[in-house]
Amino acid sequence: MSNPDQKTDLQLVYTILCDDVRLEAGNKLSFMGIFQNIMVQQLPASLIKFAVVNHWKGHGTYLSEVRILTPDRQGFVVVSQPTSFEINAGGFADNISFFVNVTFPKAGNYFVQTLVNSNLFEEQVLTISDAGETNLLGGASEAIN
Repeated sequence: MSNPDQKTDLQLVYTILCDDVRLEAGNKLSFMGIFQNIMVQQLPASLIKFAVVNHWKGHGTYLSEVRILTPDRQGFVVVSQPTSFEINAGGFADNISFFVNVTFPKAGNYFVQTLVNSNLFEEQVLTISDAGETNLLGGASEAIN
């Protein structure tokens, strides 16, 4: 693993949340069902399967993990197993974490965290919304302007 005191040029180019990822001919990735938030008919909501894809560039050997925190940041919804990845100079790497049967107990902003060598590297918000509650609060307008 890279020395934490060592200067690194590791960059997280993008993070994609999606239903599934497939490796295609020519070493291409196909992403199915890309999303940045989730609206459900009722809570708690369970996702049968979803993936978090991180695309890295730089060089070195690293240990990555992904975790999703509850809206109050007091608990984890899910945590991936740490995964080692290596990037050759001038190269890139894709790190894909698959999760199955994940339950989001309530609406709110959940936090998708990417850790490298056990240190927080990036965080993004995943909003879970209750469609029924949104409609009750006037989230959908029938007026035409």
